[in-house]
Amino acid sequence: MAVGELRQDPRRAALLAVRLLPGGARRRLRPFERRVAGRARAAGPVATPSAARVPAPTGRPFRPVPDRVLHLVTNGLPFRHAGYTVRTQKLAEAQLAAGLDPHVVTRIGFPVTAGVLDARPTQYVGGVPQHRLLPPRLPYGQGPALARNAELAARLVERLRPAVLHAASDHGNGRVALALRETFGLPVVYEVRGFLEETWLTQAPGRGRDDETYRARRALETYCMREADLVLTLGEAMKAEIVGRGVPEERVLIAPNAVDDDFLAPPPDGAALRARLGIAADELVVGTVGSLTPLEGIGTLLHAGEELRRRGVPLRLLIVGDGPARPALERLAARLGLDDGTALFTGRVPHSQVREFHAVLDVFAVPRTDERVCHLVTPLKPVEAMASGVPVAASDVAALRELVEPEVSGRLIKAESPHSWADDLEILLYSRKRRAEWGAAARAMVARDRTWKRVAATTREAYRTLGSLDAG
Repeated sequence: MAVGELRQDPRRAALLAVRLLPGGARRRLRPFERRVAGRARAAGPVATPSAARVPAPTGRPFRPVPDRVLHLVTNGLPFRHAGYTVRTQKLAEAQLAAGLDPHVVTRIGFPVTAGVLDARPTQYVGGVPQHRLLPPRLPYGQGPALARNAELAARLVERLRPAVLHAASDHGNGRVALALRETFGLPVVYEVRGFLEETWLTQAPGRGRDDETYRARRALETYCMREADLVLTLGEAMKAEIVGRGVPEERVLIAPNAVDDDFLAPPPDGAALRARLGIAADELVVGTVGSLTPLEGIGTLLHAGEELRRRGVPLRLLIVGDGPARPALERLAARLGLDDGTALFTGRVPHSQVREFHAVLDVFAVPRTDERVCHLVTPLKPVEAMASGVPVAASDVAALRELVEPEVSGRLIKAESPHSWADDLEILLYSRKRRAEWGAAARAMVARDRTWKRVAATTREAYRTLGSLDAG
């Protein structure tokens, strides 16, 4: 690392200083070294244009295959199951059905870096080829790893000859795509699925928006947005944030989270699953499906459930999914006396079974917190519940206002207020007619505006504006 870079990055300078110490002194500073090394890796490169740029790999010019799309993503099915990977897969499948030729390539090292010892270079998932970049060893540090990522991806690009590069956040994928554009002249679409610097901030107590790591991550994301030929994102609040970072409004299109036709089919009978879960026919069920992280606000739902049980409401809470917050949520449920079966934690279930759990629910809850990232990013899971005809109770934050029309397809409730959640859920649970009407309205909205077929058409038109597709 050059002296100038060390001046811009005090963490790496401190790390180098420790590593130059004699062995005995270095051993005494080992805990400090580990902390600084971890923070240096998390921070990534210094947020300057020169540091953001991934070196262009070598490559030979070629004639692109019309309609062929290469999606650059962080991870994918079947090894990683989350809203991110489901979106990648469903969008690619819908593009395939629409006559495009989508391919997916995951980040360097995946899935081995996720603990899955699978070294197949290509795997077909739902008819879509997923390509892996698995070198004998991974370079140390984000910069060298992304440079190697670009080199390996360039070989794949030469073989596939795509007409467009479609990179999904985070910035690592976007920067690799921009490096490939420099080599091959292909247009780059950057799809902003979240603002990960905002998510990081919620997980870093005591840090603020003037923090060096936050500013570096935000700058790298903004770099990708500004440099891409076109930006896709999930909703109006996200689009406003991107435009606010200096991206012309006409270069930002919305491709919302959506569902396929399976979710719009009549829901299955939930009686068998209710019985298997030990839920009586006269009990009312409020639940959620998704990753269990602090941002999802499941603690608010548990506190509201405790209040509703105290009021005598025959309630069950069904929490489907897994994640880092699950142990703490289970302990909270026990402290609230909900571990008597009132709160059921099922763990993660296959995506193919999600509608079976929807069929058990009377209300789908989205109790997201009041953090800025929750106001910005529109989630996928409530869209799937709405497609199944389940009314949604959601926190009153900007991103969820785009999904839920109050008193038409669901109810918006004050975020992080268990008392408000208890009051509003009680009203909704005791009104079967209202739940049925709101569920039907929710399903109709999704069928009209939020299908993967419709989103695929949006992406197809976006590619065409970039001159990446056949005219037909």
